[in-house]
Amino acid sequence: MNGNPSMVRAIRGPVTLITLGVLFALNNFTPYRFSETWPVLLIVFGVLSLLCRGSRADAPPLPPYGYPPPPPRPGDPGTQPPAGDTR
Repeated sequence: MNGNPSMVRAIRGPVTLITLGVLFALNNFTPYRFSETWPVLLIVFGVLSLLCRGSRADAPPLPPYGYPPPPPRPGDPGTQPPAGDTR
């Protein structure tokens, strides 16, 4: 799933429904009630959000094509005086 955020978005719905079904089954067949187990939904949403965020590229977007870099300012290190300037 790393590198493909659309896959995480695609499984978000089914995972949520499965989790909800398991919680309702726990409500009906065990002594655990939905009022005690609903935080599991928050945990599942958090894990899916982390997976989606972790699968995005962290690189900043590239600048638009065609814009030249700004000119160097006078006095910056690495700038040279014009030819013929003798200081």
